[in-house]
Amino acid sequence: MEIYENENDQVDAIKRFFAENGKALAVGVVLGIGALIGWRYWTSHQADSARTISQAYENAVAGLSAGKPESLTAAEKFAADNKNTYGALASLELAQQYVEKGELDKAAAQLQQGLAATKDENLKSMINVRLARIQVQQKQHDAALKTLDAVKAESWSAIVADLRGEALLSKGDKQGARTAWENGIKNNASPALSEMMQMKINNLSI
Repeated sequence: MEIYENENDQVDAIKRFFAENGKALAVGVVLGIGALIGWRYWTSHQADSARTISQAYENAVAGLSAGKPESLTAAEKFAADNKNTYGALASLELAQQYVEKGELDKAAAQLQQGLAATKDENLKSMINVRLARIQVQQKQHDAALKTLDAVKAESWSAIVADLRGEALLSKGDKQGARTAWENGIKNNASPALSEMMQMKINNLSI
């Protein structure tokens, strides 16, 4: 460490430091300010974009419940154009509309599109459960079982077990169905779901 004999030596040392490093310090300050401004602009832009897409999502699905053909077309376009969580949510809404119309193939296609659009694991679990339910209805047993294997969230375990039992029973695998439902009852299923799975188990003995 450099030792200074008096205040004048300290002042001279400071002057030398800035003379030698002033340009670098100035550049550093400018870069720091630029980065801060850039960061604030980016976060502001992100917030504006999120608000814009959220509003676009609301507009796209608002008319679906009214059953207007133009609303269905608008929602389909939104879902196809937005490869993100909002697009996946729109696909979920559209799938529900198609299920109510009895158009299960279109519903399944929307759910597949939703799966590809989002990275959110909780949302993927929900979509996979709904897709598996449709596949069970369509007698696509193996496809349903594969879809259920993709649901990793523990919170869905009882519902997954119930659907797995349905798929296995449709395949003629009564023992597999029994095991699935027994596991579902053990996996903290709601009282109503537990009762329903127990009834299904009881019916296997008839």
